[in-house]
Amino acid sequence: MSIIFSFRYYFKGELACSRSSTVRNWVYLQVFKRSIMNNITNIHYGPLPADSPYVKPFRFHYTQNGNQKSWDLLKVHDSVSIVIFNVTRKKLVFVKQFRPAVYHGIISSDGVQPGNIDMTKYPPEIAVTLELCAGIIDKPISIVEIAREEILEECGYDIPVDRIEEIIRYRSGVGTSGSEQTLFYAEVTDADKVPAAGGGVDDEMIDVVEYDLVEARKLTEKGTVITSPPSFLFGLLWFFMNRAPKN
Repeated sequence: MSIIFSFRYYFKGELACSRSSTVRNWVYLQVFKRSIMNNITNIHYGPLPADSPYVKPFRFHYTQNGNQKSWDLLKVHDSVSIVIFNVTRKKLVFVKQFRPAVYHGIISSDGVQPGNIDMTKYPPEIAVTLELCAGIIDKPISIVEIAREEILEECGYDIPVDRIEEIIRYRSGVGTSGSEQTLFYAEVTDADKVPAAGGGVDDEMIDVVEYDLVEARKLTEKGTVITSPPSFLFGLLWFFMNRAPKN
């Protein structure tokens, strides 16, 4: 993919397209990624390795008002999420990706087990979520630097940390992990877009999508059913209350 994408941009070492062409070709790459994101096969479960770097289950014991109690918990990384607004085109920048946990939640609710999955009835698309740009805190750098890296790696915009505003910190998964997530806000422009960047790193498969303000506001309307985490909806509501253009 990177070879195809780079060919669109460079000829004899010089930038061979205008800024509008850069954005257009970036969109072409996202469409291509979207076409292979849902190529999911060979679904099966296995035991969680004890050395998992992401999830560590354990049992928490305590005494409350004289009563012995216990609670099954998960130790996970804290994380960041970022509301990104492209001020050039007045659009919010989100990401989509296949989430195995969501797929499992859907099929297990119907009593479906691996080996008996009707992929026509349960296509991978049902577990592709719409989310804010986000990432775990797994490096010894500041959380705003983590946010900056995620903006570049997932969405392809390269901006300095002084353009990333910390908004609020809160706890997620309060019944299982209690991990902390920090919400940031960043405004970007088309000029900040880095050719061939975005869509994730290594084996990540992330689709970058943009919503205008009318489309995004509809996601918060009463009766909406959406495959998104609460942090996405919280960030969206915060944006409309505090940063959305008034006209």
